[in-house]
Amino acid sequence: MTEGEFAWSATVQLRVDDPRVADWLHRSLLPEASREVPRAQAQLRRGEGPTVELTIQARDSGAMRAALNTYLGWIHLSLATARTALPAR
Repeated sequence: MTEGEFAWSATVQLRVDDPRVADWLHRSLLPEASREVPRAQAQLRRGEGPTVELTIQARDSGAMRAALNTYLGWIHLSLATARTALPAR
């Protein structure tokens, strides 16, 4: 494996109830996905309707674990914030 190759890949698709929340989630994660990280990279895509797709590629299992834990934590925080900001239906 050369220095630039990514051996691990994971895709997380998030589907929420409200398209506004999907927009907020996408906007809140976009700056993090565009950051350069030494052994991993992330791509974020706003899907149709209330979906957001996150793809992570990593050079090794440790980098994949760290990236997934980090992004899942940010997702959890973003969704908790959105739940607090939006009135109950």
